[in-house]
Amino acid sequence: MKNSKIIGLTLVISFMILSACGTQPSVSPSNTPTAVPPKLVEARQKIKHVIIIMQENRSFDHYFGTYPGADGIPMVNGVPTVCSNDPVTGQCIKPFHDPSDINYGGPHGMAAATTDINGGKMDGFVQSVMDGRQNYCADPKTPGCTSKEQGPDAMGWHDAREIPNYWAYAQNFVLQDRMFEPSASWSLPAHLFLVSGWSATCSNPDDPMSCKNDINNPKQAVAGGNKEDYAWTDMTYLLHKYNISWGYFLTEGIEPDCENDQMFCNQQPLALDVPSVMNPLPNFTTVHDDLQLNHVRPTKEFFESLKNGSLPAVSWIIPEYGVSDHPATSILAGQNYVTDLINKIMQSSEWDNTVILLAWDDWGGFYDHVVPPSVDANGYGLRVPALVISPFAKKGYVDHQTLSFDAYLKFIEDIFLDSQRLDPMTDGRPDSRPTVRENSPLLGDILNDLDFNQTPLPSLILPIDPTPGPASIEGT
Repeated sequence: MKNSKIIGLTLVISFMILSACGTQPSVSPSNTPTAVPPKLVEARQKIKHVIIIMQENRSFDHYFGTYPGADGIPMVNGVPTVCSNDPVTGQCIKPFHDPSDINYGGPHGMAAATTDINGGKMDGFVQSVMDGRQNYCADPKTPGCTSKEQGPDAMGWHDAREIPNYWAYAQNFVLQDRMFEPSASWSLPAHLFLVSGWSATCSNPDDPMSCKNDINNPKQAVAGGNKEDYAWTDMTYLLHKYNISWGYFLTEGIEPDCENDQMFCNQQPLALDVPSVMNPLPNFTTVHDDLQLNHVRPTKEFFESLKNGSLPAVSWIIPEYGVSDHPATSILAGQNYVTDLINKIMQSSEWDNTVILLAWDDWGGFYDHVVPPSVDANGYGLRVPALVISPFAKKGYVDHQTLSFDAYLKFIEDIFLDSQRLDPMTDGRPDSRPTVRENSPLLGDILNDLDFNQTPLPSLILPIDPTPGPASIEGT
C-alpha cells in the first residue's frame, strides 16, 4: 500500500513538471493496454451520437415500481408488503397508486437520504416529508405544504395510466432498474457527477489539487458572476482534448430545482451564461481555459443540428422547470416534452447511429425500496428511472446491472475516447478526486444493453398528450 502511494505521487508530480515545461507525456488511453473487445469495436463504428436527456426528481419505484420484470415495489397479490412510518398519525403508509398529475415528493439532500434509507430499512420517506414541511413551509399556502391526499404523496407510484409514453419506451427499448443517483444528495451534486464524475469544493480555482469531497454543498458561483469555482477535471476537457464535438443544451426559463436541497423556494432563472444547479459547466475552470463556453447552447439549436446534420457526438439536454418532471410540475407536461425531443431525434437522419440515455437526476424524496450499494465515500444514492433508447437497444430488455451516471461517462469514454478515463494518473490533468468512478468493479456497462447483430429497431413516434394506458395491477 505504501509503495503504491509513492508511485501514485510520483506520477502526479511527473505530470505537473511536464505540464510546466509545456509538454504532455505520452499517455496510453487506458490504464492497462488490452485488446479491444469485438463488441466495443463494433460500437465505435456504429455509434456516432450519445444524447443524455436529464429530467428531475423521481425515484424508480415512483415511475416503474409496478413494471413487469423489474425489481419493483415488494408485493403479494398486488398488495405492497412495505410501508413508511407516519410520525404524525402513527400509521405505516404503504405505497399506493397515485393518479395525480401534480406530485410534491419530499426533501432530497444528504440528511433526507439518511432519513429515507434509515439504516437499510427504507422506511423514512414520510418522516422526511414531515421534516421538510416543518423546515420549509412557514407559509402553509405554499404548494405542497398542505397536501394530505392519501398521506404524503412521496409513497405514491404511477404506471401507464399517467406516464404511458415512458412505459412504451421501456416496452420497446431498455429499462434499467438499478440506476442509482451517483451520490446520496440533491440536484447540484448529481449534475456535477453527470459531467465530471465528482462533486467537490475547491479552495483555489486554479488548482485542481485543492478540491475536496463535497456532496452536500459544493461551492457555487457568486451572485451575478461567472466565478470559476470548479477546478477539477470534467468530461468536456477530454472531449476537447481529443477533438470530440459536444453540446450542453438548455431550455432557458425557470431553473427546475432550488439553490439548495429544500422542497420549495423562490425559483431562479435558468440561462446559458449563468452558472447554476442545472448548468454547472460555466463554473468549470477547464471550460473557460479551453474557450468552450459557447458549447452551452439553447435547445432550439439542438433541433437545428438534427436538421442540418451537425449534431455533436455528445449532447446533454436540460429542461426548464415547467417541463422537467420536478415537483410540483405536471408529469404529463414533462412526458410531452421528452416525447417531442425523442420524436424529433427519431425522425432525423441521426437516429440510425444514436444512443439516447434518459434518466432523472435524483429521487426527489419519492419512495424506493432498494438499499443503495456503497461504492466509495461519495455514493451511491437512491435509484432513479433510466432508459436506453436506440436502434441497437435490446427490445423490451430490463437491465439489472448496478449503474450510476458514472456509466454514462464510461460509455462516452469507451465509444469516443479510446477508453481514456477521467483519471488523474492518465488524463494529463491531475486532480485530487479520491476514486476513478468509471473503473469501479461494481459499475455495469451500458454496452450490455445493446445488440449490434439484431435488425436495428425502428423509430417509435409517440403521440403528444397520449391517452392513458392500462393499469399495471388489477383493482387499482
